[in-house]
Amino acid sequence: MTETTLDLRTADGVMDVYLYQPAGNGPWPAAILYMDAMAVRPDLRSMAARLAANGYFVVLPNLYYRSAPVAPVDISSFVKPGPERDRVFALIASIDGPKVMADTRAILEFLANAPQANGKAGTVGYCMGGGYALLAAGTFPDRIQAAASFHGGSLATDSPHSPHLLASKIAAEVYVGVAGIDPMFSDEQRERIRQALQDAGVTFTLEVYPDVKHGFTVTGHPAYDRTASERHWDKLLDLFGRALG
Repeated sequence: MTETTLDLRTADGVMDVYLYQPAGNGPWPAAILYMDAMAVRPDLRSMAARLAANGYFVVLPNLYYRSAPVAPVDISSFVKPGPERDRVFALIASIDGPKVMADTRAILEFLANAPQANGKAGTVGYCMGGGYALLAAGTFPDRIQAAASFHGGSLATDSPHSPHLLASKIAAEVYVGVAGIDPMFSDEQRERIRQALQDAGVTFTLEVYPDVKHGFTVTGHPAYDRTASERHWDKLLDLFGRALG
């Protein structure tokens, strides 16, 4: 597995992107990994590398590039009120669905010409990235064959850019992994996204991971739960293997 970086031109500037290529000869299915609110960092890069080692050409974009340079997030300070939490929420607010989908379009255009990619693609996102993973499936149904959200945020809100509103356009198989303890994802949202996917005839699984908190999948996160995270890996690889194999 090798890691390289790419400066990818978008409608709003130049986005720095991490690329992970499996060992051996490609091409491979592509996987776009949408970061959580804590930004791209070593723990997330390690997760991208792990996914790549299972046979995927992984693209990990820095979605905060419009605010560059961004100092590393102090996760221990973020979990309590204060300046660091305010800074991260300002970064979250600096992007939205249309901006990230424009970035995704640039990524897909890159993948269309990348010799490492075989034409199939999946998305996976964590926290805020979970919503973007599903939004990409609805925005680019002809390009995305699998989409996974883990402890995703804003999956079914009143926003005109809410992912659930594009359920009827999704052609991908979808997996939604929900933290059992997640104040950022209400029961109402859970049922709204479930109903939207069901009504649209999407092939999907919505699964609750009981007794774990928002962020449980991500190594280095205060809520990280090894057992539940390993289960998430099993589910993600099963989905990608089935839909992208």
